[in-house]
Amino acid sequence: MAHTVTSPIYVVQDNIDTDQIIPAQYLTLVPTIAEEYEKLGSYALIGLPDALYPERFVEDGKTQTQYKIVIAGRNFGCGSSREHAPIALGAAGVEAVVAESFARIFFRNCVATGEIYPYDTPVRLSDVLKTGDVATLDFDHDTLTANGQTYSLKPLGEVRPVIDAGGIFNFARESGMIPSR
Repeated sequence: MAHTVTSPIYVVQDNIDTDQIIPAQYLTLVPTIAEEYEKLGSYALIGLPDALYPERFVEDGKTQTQYKIVIAGRNFGCGSSREHAPIALGAAGVEAVVAESFARIFFRNCVATGEIYPYDTPVRLSDVLKTGDVATLDFDHDTLTANGQTYSLKPLGEVRPVIDAGGIFNFARESGMIPSR
């Protein structure tokens, strides 16, 4: 069975930092506590400037977004190193971020937490697609299809099984690197 996700997309541009993804005042929320994990989702991307992004990522009063795929420009997730950034996106219901490039620490936190799939795209999709367009992400073929066009993405390679497992600790347990609890 092919693993795909079809969803409206949310488009952001370059240099979206971790403060825009989840502002510092929400870092007191503890992701391992179910209610607080859910709350983190409601604040995902709340730090984006309203003037540039008038469409709310998560509607007021909701904890989940309708956008399971985020399309971004260059350097997504720059700024502070905080695991809360990919966790907040995952808690909101995001499955993948497709960006021209990622800040290295954000990419690593996506893998470590197993929350979202960070896909690199060689095409500047943030200029081609717009928020609300519907796209299908095919994890087995590493493609994104939107508006009748199919774009090849950089394969996730060795990080995919880690994210599939739900993060580095789950992967290490499943593969026998560390004992199961």
